[in-house]
Amino acid sequence: MIDNHSHYAEAGAEDLYLIKLDDATSIPDIVARVKARVAVAKPGAYVLGRGWDQCKPAERRYIYASDLDVGNTGYPTMDPEVYRQMVRLFHQAGISVGTHAIGDRAVDWVVDTYALVEKERPIPGLRHSIIHANFPTPHAVDVMAELEKQYDAGYLEVQPVFLWWFGQSWLPTLGADRLGLVFPLKTYSDRGIRWTSGTDYGVAPLAPRYGLWAAVEREALDGKHPFDATLGVDIHTALRSYTAAAVPQLFLEKQIGSLEPSKRADIAVWDRNPDSIPSADLKNLKCEMTILDGKSVYSRLSRAQYISPVQRSARQ
Repeated sequence: MIDNHSHYAEAGAEDLYLIKLDDATSIPDIVARVKARVAVAKPGAYVLGRGWDQCKPAERRYIYASDLDVGNTGYPTMDPEVYRQMVRLFHQAGISVGTHAIGDRAVDWVVDTYALVEKERPIPGLRHSIIHANFPTPHAVDVMAELEKQYDAGYLEVQPVFLWWFGQSWLPTLGADRLGLVFPLKTYSDRGIRWTSGTDYGVAPLAPRYGLWAAVEREALDGKHPFDATLGVDIHTALRSYTAAAVPQLFLEKQIGSLEPSKRADIAVWDRNPDSIPSADLKNLKCEMTILDGKSVYSRLSRAQYISPVQRSARQ
């Protein structure tokens, strides 16, 4: 079974068997519906669950692979060797490749593929990336560091907000030991690996403040801290992951990402200084004003009401 994830839908998959799940009342109910549909599906077909919501079943959680397939450790979405050949063709054509990989075996295969095609035909500067990389192995981290150093490739595009949004649902399938090592951001920084942050919006909330907070606090949605706290980063590093560290993946580092002469004035004005508030308050930051290319495009207050942080400080 696969869920109705937009990335998969956009791939144009055929032979889908749909299951209506918006009125499912429990995990056993969902499993029963899946089994009934699988029983009539032809071999090799996909079963797609539509409308399900983790808040509706009595268990108030996601359905896990272990619910449907005991012993399942995940599946590649395409033949690994076919994927490798695709990357080789794009690489040799001088095209930057970004690959979605979540589990440890998938991440290993992706970074090893990048290393292989760079060795076969070195083309520094394409900045091939790994998107998500929730559970990297020490081997993967070593290869990422080497790829960045030698080829300007192997960069991470991660979503710290997943720690908050999905963290509590990962425990049953991963176990406490593996769960603690999800998104080892501090390890990346200590190894000199450049990593970028985003939200994968549509999957998790868009507002960057949640990702900033999650990168520092590593707190799950239920308020617990199942992740290794030593793998969090400081707010300055988290901010850079959304700005100066991110724009090279767009090949726009000479235009945006930091406030310097000749670069665009793209500025977000927060209601408080992220460097001076408790890290637990980061998720409550509010954007007072947004400036895009030197022009104000958003203000939380009207111009007549707006009081700059400097003015506010002078009045207090």
